[in-house]
Amino acid sequence: MKYEDFAPDLLVTAEGPLRLVELNRPEQLNSMSDLLHSGLAALWDLLADDEEARAVIVTGRGRAFSAGGNFEVMTRVQRDAGFREQNVLEARRIVTGMLRCPVPVIAAVNGPAVGLGTSLALLSDLVLVSEEAYFADPHLGVGLVPGDGGALALPLLVGPQRAKELLFFGSRVNPEDAVRLGLANRVVAPDKLLAEARELGNRLAELPVQAVRDTKRLVNLHMEQAAATVLEPSLLAERQSMTSAEHIELVSQLIARSKKKAASNKDKAK
Repeated sequence: MKYEDFAPDLLVTAEGPLRLVELNRPEQLNSMSDLLHSGLAALWDLLADDEEARAVIVTGRGRAFSAGGNFEVMTRVQRDAGFREQNVLEARRIVTGMLRCPVPVIAAVNGPAVGLGTSLALLSDLVLVSEEAYFADPHLGVGLVPGDGGALALPLLVGPQRAKELLFFGSRVNPEDAVRLGLANRVVAPDKLLAEARELGNRLAELPVQAVRDTKRLVNLHMEQAAATVLEPSLLAERQSMTSAEHIELVSQLIARSKKKAASNKDKAK
C-alpha cells in the first residue's frame, strides 16, 4: 500500500522531513467517506515505515478540519452488518495507529473538528487550533456512543467530570477554551496556521530522532494503558448503538429535517 492509494479523499505530500496529511472532502466539510476512513486506518503504519519522515501535519482542506460522520455512512452502517464490522475495525486501527505511530503528529485544526474530527486532534501529539475552529463530540445527539476516541482521550485530558459534560451535551469548545482545558497547545491566526505547523514540524525534525520517538512512546503509554481498559468496551458499545432504535430514529429525523431545509432554500432561490 502507498500514500497515493488514499487519494483523492486523503492526500499525503512529502515536504522534506515533513509529511502533510490533508483531509480532502471540502464540499462535505471533510466528513468521512469509505476511502477517507479506510485511509486514516492504514495511514499510520505507512508513516511508521517511512524512514525519511520526522513529523506529520494533519489538517483539512476548505473551511473544516473534519465534520466526522455523515448520514450516508450512518444509514449504511445501520443496514449492512459487514460494513458495520469494517467501520469498527477501522476505528480501532485509527486510534491504535495514532497512539503507536513513532513519528510526532501535529494537528493543524483549521476549522470545526466534530466527532471523529475531534478524536483525530486529541490523539495527535501537538495541536494548533485556528481562531475559526471549534471542537465538539455530538455522538450522543444522534444516539451513538463515542467509542472511536472521545470516551478514551477526553477524560485523560480534561478529567472525568468535564469529559462527561462535553460528551453528554456535545458542547462546542472554542479555541481559547480548548487551550485552557488542555485540548490544544495554542491558538493561531487562520492565515498563519500551516506556516506555524510547518515551523513546529521542522523544529521536531532537528531533534535527535530516537530520543523524540522514545519520548512520544513513553508519554503515550499513559493513554495506551487507558486504551487497554477502555477502547474495546467503547467500540463494542458504539457498535451496539449503531443499530439501536433511538439512533435509527434520530438519524431519520435529522435526514428529514435536512431535506426540508434544502427544499426550502431551493424555493427561496427561485
